[in-house]
Amino acid sequence: MATRYPRIHNLNWNLLRTFLVIVEERSITKAADKLLVRQPSVTAALQKLEETLGCQLIQRDSRRFILTNHGEMLRQECMEIFRRVERIGEKLSADEDDLTGQIRIQIVTHVAMPGLDQALRQMRRRHPSVSVRIDVANSQDIVRAIAQKQTPFGFCLLPKPLAALDCRFLMREEFGIYCGATHPMHGRTDVTLDELRQEAFIAFACSQEGGALEPMIALRDGAGLGTWTVGSSPNLEEVRRLIAAGLGIGILPIDTAKCVVDPEQLWLIPTLNGSLGADVYLVTNPDMELGAAEKAFLDIFNTALFDAQQQPSDAPA
Repeated sequence: MATRYPRIHNLNWNLLRTFLVIVEERSITKAADKLLVRQPSVTAALQKLEETLGCQLIQRDSRRFILTNHGEMLRQECMEIFRRVERIGEKLSADEDDLTGQIRIQIVTHVAMPGLDQALRQMRRRHPSVSVRIDVANSQDIVRAIAQKQTPFGFCLLPKPLAALDCRFLMREEFGIYCGATHPMHGRTDVTLDELRQEAFIAFACSQEGGALEPMIALRDGAGLGTWTVGSSPNLEEVRRLIAAGLGIGILPIDTAKCVVDPEQLWLIPTLNGSLGADVYLVTNPDMELGAAEKAFLDIFNTALFDAQQQPSDAPA
């Protein structure tokens, strides 16, 4: 079936834009000034549009400027058309991501943080051109790197916030004292604190070598453990290996131990169960200027914290 308006298929959309400007300005002369063209060009465009549509759109003379019924209908349709075009642009701008760069994150080993996992997923979805580098370090090294502006932010365990840096409390990480399957204390529920203090100890290397900011020191020294250290490693998995091998007792994060350790290999000694813990902080340097990708990640991380209901009402005293 033939269309009633065959020439509309070849309609120049610039004519519609010119028509809208004429209507907005209510003057051919003012429309020409706004479009930065000569007045005859605007007049010709209006005449071309009326000829294409086969109807008069504007009644005009030296004293009147009135839209005809057809002109008013066309104005409404043009407004809707260009609103839709603007929405298309907005949607494409939202989907089109030109953010690039690399996010550098330092974190203590094996910290369980669902909010961080969610933020990484969201970052990948929204900004696929941004790469992520995660380096594992002890808390002392993370704080030093942030203070020296070598890394933008990090997740570490701290006994308390640091005055020179921005430290945001995130969650409490619970720790426990473990021994291996061949250790004499395996399976026992009546181990005394004095017995623990006399046992050979497996330590994190950073806490053994004077990392004053590493909470493992406070956990170890607070319980009076570690006077006899027989093994150490800066890697949590290797500390676990030494404990599981029966060399001595050691401190491990409880949530991490549940996920990665065979219950038959390790035994959680219940003597101090529930009394060992350290606080996880997001540490940033207020004097360090962040890149666009790093700012975007922190915004996403803050949202992820709220969604995961990890953000506490108050930081610890």
